[in-house]
Amino acid sequence: MALETCGNCLSCLLIPLALWSIVVNILLYFPNGKALHAASYQLSNYVWYFEGICFSGVMVIIFIFFFPVQSFLSIVLALLGVAFSGYSCIIFTLGLIQGPFCNSSDGWGYIFKDTAGGYLTDYLAWSRCTEPANIVEWNIILLSILIALSGLQLIICFLKVAAELKRTLCGTYSVFVQVTKYLR
Repeated sequence: MALETCGNCLSCLLIPLALWSIVVNILLYFPNGKALHAASYQLSNYVWYFEGICFSGVMVIIFIFFFPVQSFLSIVLALLGVAFSGYSCIIFTLGLIQGPFCNSSDGWGYIFKDTAGGYLTDYLAWSRCTEPANIVEWNIILLSILIALSGLQLIICFLKVAAELKRTLCGTYSVFVQVTKYLR
């Protein structure tokens, strides 16, 4: 009973996490609050996957509304929530490792792609990205938030799977109660 209550409570936490994923993913399209770079497609290719909007956002919200559905469907949907939030977490991590798409002395490109994420602690190298201004910090902060949000969604969906499996495999159903009622 406690695990089921916990699972239902944790489902409620998915709503703000999904909404924050949508908002933060949208912010990635507007470095420094400007639409100039999105309009000219000068953003990281991982931003264009819409992970925070589609999978960590809308799809998780859809799954939240289906969580009350009983047994098998609820388990399948929770597993899909694990898959989608896990996939989003991986894509956000790859985007963070690759680095932003920016303008440097060599032109537009992924100037940190060969650093395997080493640029994250090489603050002096960040100045190589001249446009959009502060794009390295922008991407690091927002992608880190999205990784954390989708990671929390992954954990909550996994706990939901455990709660639904426990309820399905160990729960008491009215069919069993009726059978024992007639045996007396």
